[in-house]
Amino acid sequence: MISFRVNSKQVRFDGDADTPLLWVLRDHLQLTGAKYGCGIGQCGACTVHIDGKAQRSCVLPIAALANKSVTTIEGLGDENGQLHPVQQAWLAVDVPQCGYCQAGQIMATVDFLQKHPRPSDEDIDNNMSNICRCGTYVRIRDAIHQAAKLMQKGEQQ
Repeated sequence: MISFRVNSKQVRFDGDADTPLLWVLRDHLQLTGAKYGCGIGQCGACTVHIDGKAQRSCVLPIAALANKSVTTIEGLGDENGQLHPVQQAWLAVDVPQCGYCQAGQIMATVDFLQKHPRPSDEDIDNNMSNICRCGTYVRIRDAIHQAAKLMQKGEQQ
């Protein structure tokens, strides 16, 4: 049995230790924000945070999560229901087209902005590797810049 935290709640998984985290989240915990895209960790639709760092859940075996903390898109906002600044920016810029990749894009952006709080377009282009099949990259970049500003404002308050 593997014990870990998901969105601040302690959980246990009693199945095959090689089961990818994505399937534990979706099939066992009913958290469907992370999506199956490619199954090889390339597209990023399955991105979640493990101990605060963005990781692709489709290739991460559940055995690697013992005593770790997982945050999914469902747990990104605060306990009062306030959306994370990245989620707020995504809505303000109207980023999603089909929306399939957006949870992964948002989770990757949160991690990215922790490392690059004032990103340039070049920083974004060189570091954001999630794929958007609809090609909303211009809006994604705009939302990342807006989220960075929101996060800086929040730090000043």
